[in-house]
Amino acid sequence: MSNIYEFNVKMGCGGCASTVKAALNKVQGVQAVDTSVDHQAVTVTTDDSVTFEQIQDAIKGSGKEVKGSKRGKTVSSSA
Repeated sequence: MSNIYEFNVKMGCGGCASTVKAALNKVQGVQAVDTSVDHQAVTVTTDDSVTFEQIQDAIKGSGKEVKGSKRGKTVSSSA
């Protein structure tokens, strides 16, 4: 099973998005990260070992502001 979390993150440029993506990819269990500067959005796919709070903390640890979030949903693994 996988979890998908969506966050509204204040990002001003591609460098900001890269910083967030790099921070999230350091979290063990993160499977995919998608960022959109235009939509100020970050979508993270994780395995079951990763919590919502771990992802939120990693984003904040990158120096970016989390403006809003959705708890996410559990989806079936595509493997």
